[in-house]
Amino acid sequence: MGILNVTPDSFADAGRLRDADTAVAAALRMEADGADLIDVGGESTRPGADPISADEELARVLPVLRAMQGRVRVPISIDTYKAAVARAAVAAGATIVNDVSGLQRDPELARAVAETGAALVLMHARGSSKTMYAEAQYADVVADVSEELRAALGGAIRAGVTLDRIIVDPGVGFAKRPSHSYGVLARLPDIAAALSRPMLVGPSRKSFLREAVGGRPASERDWGTAAAVTAAVLAGAHIVRVHAVAEMAQVVRVAEEIRRHG
Repeated sequence: MGILNVTPDSFADAGRLRDADTAVAAALRMEADGADLIDVGGESTRPGADPISADEELARVLPVLRAMQGRVRVPISIDTYKAAVARAAVAAGATIVNDVSGLQRDPELARAVAETGAALVLMHARGSSKTMYAEAQYADVVADVSEELRAALGGAIRAGVTLDRIIVDPGVGFAKRPSHSYGVLARLPDIAAALSRPMLVGPSRKSFLREAVGGRPASERDWGTAAAVTAAVLAGAHIVRVHAVAEMAQVVRVAEEIRRHG
């Protein structure tokens, strides 16, 4: 899954793709480089980011989604936790809603997904972008993440989203200290076994990698990302969400071969 941020304050590529034509060109490059899915986001969810209104988010993503129609062939995901944005994005061509709040921030989102027929990614998180690190308190991070995702799954199903359309994401880097994120990566099979759903993992360039790669900024963390992506694939992840598609496509294909031969 290639990351297409159309925000002015993304932690990894701030403001680079705000123009629709530039964003579509980037999406086409990702597709050519091996992306199987493209995730379009109009609001930064990095720690400390300020929330924006649904109208502002739609003003950023709808021109891009409309311009992608008929040009980008792989499925498109909309990275949002807002029901209004999800509905409009699906009408504009998205087929997946990637909710980084795990249904915690908009009680109408699950119903919106059910009514549109889109697939749903439920990511584990706590709190908002402003408060997530204060929420990073776990007795057992894997057990707690699994239980909280199980609750989100139940909420989605009660709202009418069928189980076969739900993917889970353990939320590496969200409401987690680095030790928690590494613990989740190390024990992904336990989370997969607890939930029995396809799993998306998104470690790309995140701050939990910083210390291990010598304090490098986000734009210089692709080698560290490659290690985390390899670990995720070997542990059974079905989808990895990344910035550097061409490089990570090679990493994924080799890791897949290792897993297949195991």
